[in-house]
Amino acid sequence: MQPAILIDGATIVTGDAAGTIHHGSTIAIEADRIAAIGTSAELLARYPAATVINGRNRAVMPGFANTHTHLHLTLARGIFEDMSSPNAPPFDAVNRLPLPRLSDEEHTVMCQLGALEAIRSGTTALLEDNIGIARYARQLADTGLRLVLAERAWDKAVGNIGGVEPFEASDALADAGLERMERLHAEWHGARGGRIAVGLAAWAPDMCSPRLLNRISSLREKLDAVCTIHLNQLWGEVAAVQRERGCLPTEYLHAEGFLNDRVIAAHCRCMTCSEENLLGRSGASVAFNSCIAARRGLSPRIAALQAAGCNISIGTDNMAEDMVEATRTAMFMERIRRTDGREPTPEEAFGWATRNGYRAMGTTDGGVLAPGMKADLVVVRTDRPHLVPRMRLASTFVHQGQAADIESVMVDGAWIMRDGAVLTMDEAAIVDEADRIARRAWARLLQDRPDLEVPPGFSPAP
Repeated sequence: MQPAILIDGATIVTGDAAGTIHHGSTIAIEADRIAAIGTSAELLARYPAATVINGRNRAVMPGFANTHTHLHLTLARGIFEDMSSPNAPPFDAVNRLPLPRLSDEEHTVMCQLGALEAIRSGTTALLEDNIGIARYARQLADTGLRLVLAERAWDKAVGNIGGVEPFEASDALADAGLERMERLHAEWHGARGGRIAVGLAAWAPDMCSPRLLNRISSLREKLDAVCTIHLNQLWGEVAAVQRERGCLPTEYLHAEGFLNDRVIAAHCRCMTCSEENLLGRSGASVAFNSCIAARRGLSPRIAALQAAGCNISIGTDNMAEDMVEATRTAMFMERIRRTDGREPTPEEAFGWATRNGYRAMGTTDGGVLAPGMKADLVVVRTDRPHLVPRMRLASTFVHQGQAADIESVMVDGAWIMRDGAVLTMDEAAIVDEADRIARRAWARLLQDRPDLEVPPGFSPAP
């Protein structure tokens, strides 16, 4: 067994519900667990053979848990952010430009780019919702992140979320999605010492028939898996479900018995009070994708969802993986929505992004720094101009912190970033290759499709 690791003389922000912070303290890590938090003298005496890391001018915090993202959509960075669907009729689908086609190898590089940003912004756990995850599961596992790989299924034959096309069910689409889910689960669930879990993703209520929702629910029970779904994301989705099912999206899922406490509902931006109460009674988690909510000009009623019984977590969704920004934006968006300059508190928002996210993803022994919990943590430099004076560190970091303040990242007791260097990926090569892939893919698409509008300021391939 490797010797214990001590981070000595640091500020330990535990992230527990009480907001406990240990000043000038030491944290001990053994194998994949936090062994102890105490004084320097006490823990240095208890672990004389430990590797000791100087924690002066450092804070140790739980890592972020991103409960909803699509890593490959780094490809659309700088383009899709400004192409939101209308929030009033006439509705159309979620993006007005198609995504350029990539080879499996190119797709993998874009996902690696997203994982790099996630690590650099202090993410330790991440739920990836996508199609064909088996193509790049090994590369994601190699990053060292804790993962829920949520393979997606749907059976609407034509269209996208919020589209106006009539619903025609395709058994072939449904069968293919369920087969992908089972294959991925058989190959990857529990891999890398349990760091990798496989979940299920129903695309969205307007993309899934009742029969498919029931089949996914049965498979979820069989595999004892976490399940996620885009829910009440767009007003176009609400209109589509009302047109096809004669009810609202959350009512539709409730009627089909789809909702429970293993479900993560992403977005929840276009809900009635009755839907919020239905979701809350099920015990489901909500992935509050605050940055994309701000970009779309829509935000969920987090206070109502939380009061109804939902577990609030945070995701980044599309084009970005920075959980520092997402946490701060979540707090700001909800304060604006409530017209309240005090609530939610930064400590509450931090809890959404850490312990609540781990709970949503099914890792009940993570997201808090306490003896016996998983050693998933970040080390933050606190001797930065924007973090001084250091009088109320958790609040200051949520209000003022930057991804660049995160110096080191640990998952399962292993460093995946140390002293500013990502240890599990060739960062320079991935950044260069991703830029080349994206520029060429978009240039090729726009050349092949002269009918498409060229985004302002578009830079052609080098």
